[in-house]
Amino acid sequence: MTLAGVSIQFAPETTLVTLGFVAGGIFLGTLSGLIPGLHANNFALLLAAGAPLVPGPPTLVGVSMLAAGVVHTFLDVIPALALGVPDPAFAPGALPGHRLVLAGQGRESLRLSALGSGLAVFFAVPLAIPVTELMTWAYPLIDAHLWAVLGAIALALLAGEPTTRRKLWAMAILTASSALGVATLDLPARGLFPTGDLLMPLFAGLFGAPVLIDAMDGAGVPEQATAAVTSSKKLVCGTAVAGTLSGAIVGYLPGVSSAIAATAVLPALPAGERTRGFIVATSGVNTANTIFALFALVSLGTPRTGVLVALDDAGVPLNLPVLLSGISIAAAAGFVLVPRLGDWYLGTVGRLDYTMLSLIVLCLLVVLSWAFAGLLGVCVLAAAIVLGMVPVRVGTRRVHLMGVLLGPLVLRDVCANLLACW
Repeated sequence: MTLAGVSIQFAPETTLVTLGFVAGGIFLGTLSGLIPGLHANNFALLLAAGAPLVPGPPTLVGVSMLAAGVVHTFLDVIPALALGVPDPAFAPGALPGHRLVLAGQGRESLRLSALGSGLAVFFAVPLAIPVTELMTWAYPLIDAHLWAVLGAIALALLAGEPTTRRKLWAMAILTASSALGVATLDLPARGLFPTGDLLMPLFAGLFGAPVLIDAMDGAGVPEQATAAVTSSKKLVCGTAVAGTLSGAIVGYLPGVSSAIAATAVLPALPAGERTRGFIVATSGVNTANTIFALFALVSLGTPRTGVLVALDDAGVPLNLPVLLSGISIAAAAGFVLVPRLGDWYLGTVGRLDYTMLSLIVLCLLVVLSWAFAGLLGVCVLAAAIVLGMVPVRVGTRRVHLMGVLLGPLVLRDVCANLLACW
């Protein structure tokens, strides 16, 4: 078949096999996305360990890995919204998604997240080529001054706090989390899994467990109202575009998380829409990051996400048309699965004893920490929980805890520059 001068060939058997690998990735991403505390990077390490054992062409194994990673970015919002819901009295200090759940608008939150992720894929694919060309030109300059770029991002986060008191606390939290990262990230992690990793206990302790502990005495998920999205199409699309562009920053710059990039979008949103806008932006950043990071790997040879590191370690050929096709199919599946599984998840959690459920999830985080990094992982989890409890109690944003990645990268780059000067 020839279309506009381009010869198109269909190979039914190859197509079916490819779809089978994509379906396998969608299944794995669905399971991982619904497990609280399992970060995409940790899941990617498991994929990397299992990839050599999977029979099939390396390209299709890579398609399956990317499909799993993309679906994970869609579905990980579900346990994030359903678990860790505080007592209504503490709603002002809750995470944006939890505030909507407390107001009975959790189903709307799920659909906002699905829109943010789905639109990010729609916008990121055509934007990836010009953004990659720009970053290919700019990256040598950024890489030469990485410490200054990351330091400027840290200062911008501090400047976002409205009072001097909160700025000082934010600086203390950023410094403490940086010290925690410097002290732990390079330690040898040996756990049950062959790919040891301390990111899981660090992130679970800093961001997951404190939310569960604070919500222990909460009433849990209240009855949820209509699923209708109240934000305008213009706002949702505009925020998704901003989240997509921010995802490009995350895809190319080490140490910059989705939460940091989404926080940068907030000042541009109307005051009354920042809670919903944050959900759309964060979801958009999280999913777009996968696409931009794939292009970064192809153009710069630098994998920036756990899934892309796993892809690189597995020696997957970087066949962009095939890999992007798998991402698109997985994104469509994720878009459909979020509201369907999310509504069920919220309803199920709402019927359970919330204190017992929180304890079970906390125990799961301990088990996962041990599985990924042994006794050291459990100790790191405990230290991270202590630090992770601080932001809410002093009134600052949790995003400053991302110093756990920013700090070690800045220190490493400064030391490298000093050695180069000598």
